[in-house]
Amino acid sequence: MAKGEFTSTEERKFTMTDKVIIRRLLEYARPYTMRFILVLLLMIVTVLLGLLEPFIIGESIDILSSDNIDVQKFIIYLIVFGLSIIVTAFVTFYQVIILQRIGQSIIYNIREEVFTHLENQDINYLNSKPTGTLVTRVTNDTNTLNQMYTSVIISVIRNVLMLLGIVTAMAIINYRKTGDFKLTLIAMAVMPFVMVASIVFRRFSRKAYRLVRKRLAAVNAFLSEHLSGMKIIQIFNQEERKFKEFDSKNNDLKKAYMQQLFIFGIYRPTVYLFYIGAMILIYYFGGIQAIAGVLTVGFLVTFVQYIRRFFEPIQQLAEQFNVLQAAFASSERIFGILDDLPEVIDSLDAISLENMKGEIEFKNVWFSYLDGEWILKDVSFKVKALESVAFVGATGAGKTTILSLIVRNYDIQKGQILIDGIDIKKIKISSLRSFIGQMLQEVFMFSGTIATNIKLREDSITDVEMIESAKYVNADKFIDKLDNKYEELVRERGNNFSSGQRQLLSFSRTLVHKPSVMILDEATANIDTETEQLIQESLKKMMSIGTMLIVAHRLSTIQHVDQIIVLHKGEIIEKGNHQALLKQKGMYYDLYKLQYQEKNL
Repeated sequence: MAKGEFTSTEERKFTMTDKVIIRRLLEYARPYTMRFILVLLLMIVTVLLGLLEPFIIGESIDILSSDNIDVQKFIIYLIVFGLSIIVTAFVTFYQVIILQRIGQSIIYNIREEVFTHLENQDINYLNSKPTGTLVTRVTNDTNTLNQMYTSVIISVIRNVLMLLGIVTAMAIINYRKTGDFKLTLIAMAVMPFVMVASIVFRRFSRKAYRLVRKRLAAVNAFLSEHLSGMKIIQIFNQEERKFKEFDSKNNDLKKAYMQQLFIFGIYRPTVYLFYIGAMILIYYFGGIQAIAGVLTVGFLVTFVQYIRRFFEPIQQLAEQFNVLQAAFASSERIFGILDDLPEVIDSLDAISLENMKGEIEFKNVWFSYLDGEWILKDVSFKVKALESVAFVGATGAGKTTILSLIVRNYDIQKGQILIDGIDIKKIKISSLRSFIGQMLQEVFMFSGTIATNIKLREDSITDVEMIESAKYVNADKFIDKLDNKYEELVRERGNNFSSGQRQLLSFSRTLVHKPSVMILDEATANIDTETEQLIQESLKKMMSIGTMLIVAHRLSTIQHVDQIIVLHKGEIIEKGNHQALLKQKGMYYDLYKLQYQEKNL
């Protein structure tokens, strides 16, 4: 399955019943109930005025075709007709304004809910979902819902009221003129066929819309991933192959849209065909009665006007049903995101820390990303407050996993992790992470300025504190050379700065937030020699600030730490400082010797 599409398990979550979807969507509209009631009252006014107009037209024709024209009555009808048009225009205007405000408010709330939910998701979930797919949920799918709230819901109610009103009006004037409902029943003869066509259309259009949303998400996911990696695509001359992949996904999306249009293209002409059939029946049977003198020409015109207006809402319902199906398909996707609860959550008795000393202990910790594939096996160690500890070992030994577990990116299966003697599962995640600063190998920079990237728009951090943190980690040495200093613009992902410069900014960002525990995961990898010396100086200074945990392949960067823990296949095989481990002549000695030889080649 292509990246960006959903597995069969996920797909089953996106098959909610209409009843469930409607109930959940109406929950978002509940705070605006009074405004919806106001819109409903305004709508009733427009429906009644709409029903009055055909009657006035028919009566006016009868007046003008009689031998003795009642001019006064005709003028009254004309005035009423004009007023009804003016009132309808004003009422419709206010109805649209109110609905648009309601719709935008609801969509605003849904977007915020989805984004907040994603913010609180665990790392494992976010890593498993293509970014483009999640972006589609927050943008495209919520925009689709906007049409439903601003036009479809109220319009559907209006059209249903209009249909009921027209049938009632036709029955009344029919009975008043002829004493029976014959002409009304003839006009309604096509309705069973319209209902069958609508049921069939509903079934096929729902499937088509689901397919469109699925393939649109796949295209967005592909674009998000490959635009970010375009440099690699160009380096390896893969443009043509990637174009073919995109062309395939784009073609699939086009086919889904064409299928959707084909279904709607069949339904609307079918309904129009039934409308023509009803008109033919009315003209035939009504014409016979008009010729016989049973009905007046004005009455027949009124009846034909009602039939025309009867099928207008049906045609509109078809279009609105089209939008409704799109909204339902988008709703399934949005609710699918909201129903995916994070696996790592606060316990009911979780506490907030007032401060953190930085003492860390692992007690017989077992952890696996996949069942049965243990990454850490019975790992135990203790880090004292303000102590610096480095984790070394081959790729896949579990070094980075240990750091991820400390900040509860994942929860362990067995054992216990303590900070200051408290199980981290008993500490609120937000509180735990507020005392821990992380500096990763790949530094993420946000679009903005150097200042906003260091402060992360935290208002409590002053410019003085920001500048001091930059000086402390030697970031000021390149910042001061920039034209705009701390107001220098940062492009997307910080691509206008070198890896070393981004890393120094990361150090400054971490330091200015005053962490009690600092985590460095390969923070010195891929750095030039000059920048590495600056980073080395920064590390030595930072070790005195709080507890420091370091993962590094360059053993030269960790020679001064208090303790080095050597991991192999998820188990601790050696512990001690640099000199002690060299004397043991174990795995650490071999690694150090290998790097020393490589350095002198």
